[in-house]
Amino acid sequence: MDQVIAHRLESSVPLIGQVSRYIIAAGGKRLRPALLLLTCGALGYGGEQRFNLAAVVEFIHTATLLHDDVVDDSALRRGNATANETFGNPASVLVGDFLYSRSFQMMVDAQNMRVMQVLADATNVIAEGEVMQLMNMHNAELDEAGYLQVIRSKTAKLFEASARVGAILAESTPEIEGICADYGQALGTAFQVIDDVLDYTGEAAVMGKNLGDDLREGKATLPLIAAMQSGTPEQRQLIKTAIESGNVAMLDQVVEIVRTTGALDVARLAATQEAQRAIAAARLLPSGPHTECLIQLASQLLDRQS
Repeated sequence: MDQVIAHRLESSVPLIGQVSRYIIAAGGKRLRPALLLLTCGALGYGGEQRFNLAAVVEFIHTATLLHDDVVDDSALRRGNATANETFGNPASVLVGDFLYSRSFQMMVDAQNMRVMQVLADATNVIAEGEVMQLMNMHNAELDEAGYLQVIRSKTAKLFEASARVGAILAESTPEIEGICADYGQALGTAFQVIDDVLDYTGEAAVMGKNLGDDLREGKATLPLIAAMQSGTPEQRQLIKTAIESGNVAMLDQVVEIVRTTGALDVARLAATQEAQRAIAAARLLPSGPHTECLIQLASQLLDRQS
């Protein structure tokens, strides 16, 4: 897959390759392409298109990161300066557009309209999720249902599509395709909830991003929603003010409230339930090493530190 990525990043415009390679070389977990490849393995598909489409989902993900960091004015990702911090916002946005369009060129190579439909729909839903999140910035009234709607669109949708595409490549039944999609959605939801927990419990050096970024951006994530639900009126007001103002000077007080109200346990429980839902789905797939990896991936996700 990395060979496909290196080949498809080629462009006659030097800056495109420079920015693209900068963010892709920064690392990352490659979870979405890994999910597609593991699903293919679990269902017995060994064709070359699995590498092409694994690269496609990584390109789509990378494009969203480039655009996200501009929207969020982020300065640190994966322990390095963000592309927008290094090359500027215009270059990041335009190279993100290049990666989106290149990914659609690569989808055509699969010559499979169902694959095209799933990935095109997913890309559209992700964009809707980004806009929903933008509309909810500094909105302290966002509830858990609204929060889940955002992360299932913005984050979990590409996980879901990655697993579904693996099933499509393997020419699986609609039932198996649905099971794979359920696995991906549950895994992606658990991943994002844990990511939001780490914003209040992790270490910047390990996570590769600045602590408190969610608060600075005015994001009402599950730890904050749960803390407001169980905290005192004074604590609720402090968190509400912090979300509405994006004041990171209040971060220490917010973290203390999040920890003392049991909000982190509430969020971790929500992530655990999603991980268990993913495991239950994976157990319905043919047994073998790839399926076992899918099960392990969901169970170990809860222990991630970055």
